[in-house]
Amino acid sequence: MAGPSLRPHVHWAQRHRELFLRVELSDVRNPDITITDNVLHFRAQGHGAKGDNIYEFEIEFLEPVEPKPVCRVTQRQLNITVQKKESNWWERLTKQEKRPLFLAPDFDRWLDESDAEMELKEKEEEKINKMKIESRVPKDPFKHLKKGYLIMYNLVQFLGFSWIFVNMTVRLFILGKDSFYDTFHTISDMMYFCQTLALMEIMNSLIGLVRSPLIPAVLQVFGRNFILFVILGSLEEMQSKPVVFFLFYFWSIAELFRYPYYMLSCIGIEWKPLTWLRYTVWIPFYPLGGLSEAVCIVQSIPIFSETGKFSLGLPNPLNVTIQFPFVLQIYLIALFLGIFVNFRHLYKQRKQHLGPKKRKMK
Repeated sequence: MAGPSLRPHVHWAQRHRELFLRVELSDVRNPDITITDNVLHFRAQGHGAKGDNIYEFEIEFLEPVEPKPVCRVTQRQLNITVQKKESNWWERLTKQEKRPLFLAPDFDRWLDESDAEMELKEKEEEKINKMKIESRVPKDPFKHLKKGYLIMYNLVQFLGFSWIFVNMTVRLFILGKDSFYDTFHTISDMMYFCQTLALMEIMNSLIGLVRSPLIPAVLQVFGRNFILFVILGSLEEMQSKPVVFFLFYFWSIAELFRYPYYMLSCIGIEWKPLTWLRYTVWIPFYPLGGLSEAVCIVQSIPIFSETGKFSLGLPNPLNVTIQFPFVLQIYLIALFLGIFVNFRHLYKQRKQHLGPKKRKMK
């Protein structure tokens, strides 16, 4: 048979609007805390001064309080917050003048009335200052229009790259390796559309619509468009090479998660699996995409050397020709530098969004 219930040690403190009770019980189980007719009833099982037992007490408050206390259980204690019905300072906690033996002041939270008034005044001043600062910030009349534009832009890009990915995947399953050789003729129109539209990402960063850094956006958009329009678009010999399949495939996979992530971010939604995919999928596919771009350049150099296309002959007396293959060799070095810059940027973003959360020091 269980022994008689015991009273735990209870410490209390107050503010003008709140009462704080700290019950000295550890490993609390089944707490039952109610307020009826301005009397707080407490009953719980836990480890207190008399060991593991059932502890209970009642407190009749000096003045009316709200009937819904807030309870927070920790491993070492149980904290109860009670709201006063009127904001004022009580001379004592209980209606009875003589303080119960189990009740004592909580000196860790204790404030005199003057100190509490000062604290209240500071909070009010802080609230007023915050409202003043917010009122000084000009409201953007085009906020909803900008948000709508960003949602539509990311949605259109997501649908475009989804079409590319699904089309290429289906063709790969049906035709096998034969789908490698006509990828450009089947997919190029949609890829032209998506990559031309991607120029808006540079504009969005320039005018401050998004907080993305400008340099990574410029490197990716212009780098891809250079390969697409200059290398592949101008050389028919390159359009039937298998590398085009891998290039388009790696580009589209990375965008399948980037654009919906940004679209949901515009409306304040964060879906953790999508966040993880957005900041993880690029790890294998971004370098593979860069490697495919480098292969395109290497394979195109002999063709440009043979045809002399885009080579520039300077007028006399210099009589010098700037060979486009030489420009491509320089660009090849710049490509790997750009991949390094973007890889570093993406890694920092991943660490920021998926890295361990720093604990605030108390």
